[in-house]
Amino acid sequence: MNSIGVDFRSKDINYDGKKIKLQIWDTAGEERYRTITSSYYRGAHAIAIVFDLTKLETFEHVKRWIEDINKYAKENVLKFLIGNKSDLVQKRQVNFSDIRSFASKMNTTYFEVSAKNNENINEFFEGATKIFISKYICNDEDKKNIILDKNKAKNKNKNLSKKKKEDNC
Repeated sequence: MNSIGVDFRSKDINYDGKKIKLQIWDTAGEERYRTITSSYYRGAHAIAIVFDLTKLETFEHVKRWIEDINKYAKENVLKFLIGNKSDLVQKRQVNFSDIRSFASKMNTTYFEVSAKNNENINEFFEGATKIFISKYICNDEDKKNIILDKNKAKNKNKNLSKKKKEDNC
């Protein structure tokens, strides 16, 4: 999906027998939207940086996007690196080992997907949700109270979002 400015979606994930609603803000990666995009980093719990495996220059821009995230997002925001168009093996321009090395250096988790073929998309969302919960939710009681949908959360998880859960685990 190509974004013009910002697009909003939600996705339901089943995790540990519970339905979790993810709010997904798809921001454009083009330079002309860079100032708009940075304002969305502030409230994010997790950020996915998507690049095109068939265009080396999109991978080369990832470092700048991560620098922006480090500058504008919360200190403990989760970062995910996603290589898209894994189905176009013959057109691939970005080497897997280079991506893994970069992801490790930047402290990001890497996923390869094909949006066209819907390959590894659900696995990414499920994996990202699992990583988020394991990092920010410490015990079973906290897991019962997690609501990632702002409309339903209101006061219920107000204190949860203010605490630095990783300090308490």
